[in-house]
Amino acid sequence: MRLNTGYILLLLCLASCSFNKSFYRAEKIPAGVKKAVITNYMRDTSWLTYLHIGDNFQPTFTNDKEEPLTTEYTIESVVFKNMAGHKLNGWFIKPIGKKPTTTLLILHGNGGNVTKHFYGAANMAKQGFQAFVFDYSGYGFSEGKPTRKNILNDATSALAYIRTRPDVAGTKIVIYGQSLGGHLAAAAAQKNEQLIDGVVMEGAFSSHKEVAATRFPIKFLAMMLVKEQYSAFRSIRQFHKPVLVIHSTEDESIPFWMGKKIYDNANNPKSFYEIRHRHIWGSFYYADSIAHKINTMVKG
Repeated sequence: MRLNTGYILLLLCLASCSFNKSFYRAEKIPAGVKKAVITNYMRDTSWLTYLHIGDNFQPTFTNDKEEPLTTEYTIESVVFKNMAGHKLNGWFIKPIGKKPTTTLLILHGNGGNVTKHFYGAANMAKQGFQAFVFDYSGYGFSEGKPTRKNILNDATSALAYIRTRPDVAGTKIVIYGQSLGGHLAAAAAQKNEQLIDGVVMEGAFSSHKEVAATRFPIKFLAMMLVKEQYSAFRSIRQFHKPVLVIHSTEDESIPFWMGKKIYDNANNPKSFYEIRHRHIWGSFYYADSIAHKINTMVKG
């Protein structure tokens, strides 16, 4: 039986759309949610916290007795607009009792939302940084939908927002991306090189095509069907400020060789930090050494 050429093209088109949508596993927070039970990022079910959402999506945390939890940092929920005019939500996290000299713009991974990804930012706040972690279009409370173009514009809009804050003025600004956000960080850094002081990429994939090929048995078909509007290993070639690449040898989500490929394509000054443990858990096990490397990087 001979298949109609148009039918084959339609199948390829549908497969291509499916491939490209698979890069985003956005968890939208339903409008009107005021309270939720969450566990910490390490999925410790003995550590239960109640998340309360107030005005402007402001979070507060209590235990099961409604008693406020004490933290080493503060969280300020903010709403800002992206280039399309959609409202995005982010949490600005600051250490208590310390005056940060560096601001981290956190670009999180492809799943979840800010309620899960803020833990890593909070760990960096404990090291003396202030950090802004936000949700891309279609994630959390953010409007719109995630696409390659949208999330790159979202990152640029988030950078523009934090640069308007008086508490960011005078600090070094570093983009810190993880997984999908690590790949995005390279493109965002290249696009905004004059506005930042360095970039950190943890557990990042080298390109959309290459990571798709690792997850589909017919590699050449995956490479053919996946779009590549920008790629980390190409973008990083055009960036000329300090670069720190972090990748775990035990990463089962993004192959270790991808981190090395990004590093090999980066310009000096650059450094590679080989770690262990699961995908993008660096800030849980190595926060102090990562903090040291970032401080060294921005001080030149």
